[in-house]
Amino acid sequence: MLPPAPPPHLAPDRQPWIRSAGFDGLWILAPPFLALLAVAALPPAMRTGPQMPLWAWVCLIVLIDVAHVYSTLFRTYFDRARRRRFRTLLWAVPLACYAAGVALHGLGGGLWFWRVLAYAAVFHFIRQQYGFLRLYSRQEMAPPFSRRLDMVLIYAATLYPLLWWHLSPPRHFNWFIEGDFVQRDWPAGRLGLTVLYGGLLLGYLVKEIRQVRRTGRLNWPRNLLLLGTAASWYVGIVLLNGDLTFTLLNVVAHGIPYLALIWTTSQPASATSAPTARAWWQGRYGVLLFLGVLFGLALLEEGLWDGLVWREHSAVFGWFQQLPAVSDSALLTLLVPLLALPQATHYVLDGFIWRRGA
Repeated sequence: MLPPAPPPHLAPDRQPWIRSAGFDGLWILAPPFLALLAVAALPPAMRTGPQMPLWAWVCLIVLIDVAHVYSTLFRTYFDRARRRRFRTLLWAVPLACYAAGVALHGLGGGLWFWRVLAYAAVFHFIRQQYGFLRLYSRQEMAPPFSRRLDMVLIYAATLYPLLWWHLSPPRHFNWFIEGDFVQRDWPAGRLGLTVLYGGLLLGYLVKEIRQVRRTGRLNWPRNLLLLGTAASWYVGIVLLNGDLTFTLLNVVAHGIPYLALIWTTSQPASATSAPTARAWWQGRYGVLLFLGVLFGLALLEEGLWDGLVWREHSAVFGWFQQLPAVSDSALLTLLVPLLALPQATHYVLDGFIWRRGA
């Protein structure tokens, strides 16, 4: 995710919030820390077990992870100005994603489809953290070396756990399906990555101490973003080996800030904006409409997945069990990329809709 256009210039002594200290603190910076507290409160068996309770799956996967995918609609297809600006992109991307998905799924039982989708998701997750870093660094008059170190560290905070995962035996969790990541057990590689990552963390700490001594100012949102990213990715992937732990830290730390950013950047510039200029979700009950649309679409998509393909959550999607389960490989090659199309489109469009001036 690349950062949107910055707001009007703020005074140098103020923190570079996107909206406000309260909004950013609660909805963008706090989620990884709250997820870490939730993990600490879990019974030990749930922290490191291979199973996830049904209620957790509904809350985390359906109502946060899948729902956040559909929030892209509010910055693209539901936004009149951007719909005109990105008109070609908005029909070309879904078509291209579906064609690529069908081709990949047809290569061999779907593994390559899920593998490519998993790595696209990883790229999307990593770039979101970099985008937030750019936003929270936009006021700093830091030397080039400091900016490069910040960039290297935000990438390392996500790539180190992911590479460690790739060099480990199979874990109790997957990104999408078993085997979607390429894995090889290499202890020496994991050790080397850990030493390198530790050196980067130490270098960043020294840099921040020197910067505070020189300027007398600490950039709180940037440091909280880096700390939350590093802690949640490390605990969820490296320190603990549990499906619920990984999903909780991964989904909450990514999905809720994304929803918050979509919501705040889709609001009128001021409370006095003309009502006629507002979209249908920007009124008094706008947040309820916003979440209602997202939850409804997420439940519909997951119901179709469960009724047509997975057949794993009949207790939640009982009505969808009336649908015929598809087992024919040719039909699955056409159906699976179609059901995954909102997700794939979300990953691709996200690289365009946050560019400066978009």
